[in-house]
Amino acid sequence: MTVLSQGLRDGGIVAWRNLLNVRRNADWLFAAVVQPIMFVLLFAYVFGGALGGGQYREFLIAGIFVQTISFNSAFTVIGLCNDLQKGIIDRFRSLPMSRLAVLLGRTTSDLVVSSLALLIMSLCGLLVGWRIRGSFLDAVLAYLVLLLFGFAMSWIGALIGLSAPSVEIAQSAGLMWLFPLSFISSAFVGAGTMPGPLRAIAEWNPFTAVIQSVRDLFGNEAPPGMAPSPGWPADNAVLYALLSSVVILAVFVPLAVAKYRRVASK
Repeated sequence: MTVLSQGLRDGGIVAWRNLLNVRRNADWLFAAVVQPIMFVLLFAYVFGGALGGGQYREFLIAGIFVQTISFNSAFTVIGLCNDLQKGIIDRFRSLPMSRLAVLLGRTTSDLVVSSLALLIMSLCGLLVGWRIRGSFLDAVLAYLVLLLFGFAMSWIGALIGLSAPSVEIAQSAGLMWLFPLSFISSAFVGAGTMPGPLRAIAEWNPFTAVIQSVRDLFGNEAPPGMAPSPGWPADNAVLYALLSSVVILAVFVPLAVAKYRRVASK
């Protein structure tokens, strides 16, 4: 058996173990979908009337999708830190298993949770008036872009989880950096409505690229005044979103694996 095939097999076993824990602790899945639903209802019905009504609700859903899968990386942070603190990783070290399996299993199981969260959020979106107006293949590509980005964000969460000294700190560290990135983007308003420096950050923010690519693929147009700013990121949103995810993986997978080796060797 090759190193890669063993890593995939062992990672699948660890992922199954993590999913069983999610089933036994349903509050994790509950937390993964309740907050996004609250954001949908808040922005769609409290602010939506002033921001574009039904058209704004279609504009909003892509931003909620990206925020949901990004915030789910906090489960990677907490899960790895919790396993580390409880000595579970030490037990894994004593087994004849791939060293990549722990990280791959955690990120894969959280990808499954993100997929389920996307399904629930899609149903919620349909209830508030969101529709997929593009082709079937475009819609499939949109969901694949979302899941690839969510998988990439989980590897950032893996590095944070392995670096956090306690579960309590991990809970804060896993979300603290996500709030500014998600709000300084086109998730809730157009990037062009922001002042100079924030506008430039929002236009090149990977969150904006993924959000805009999903809107384009779903065929959801922006309300008046919220159209994407002209420029390379907006004109090549799908390409930029894919490149952003690949770059994040290329940077954080090796960092997380190196950190795991250092932590596991103590």
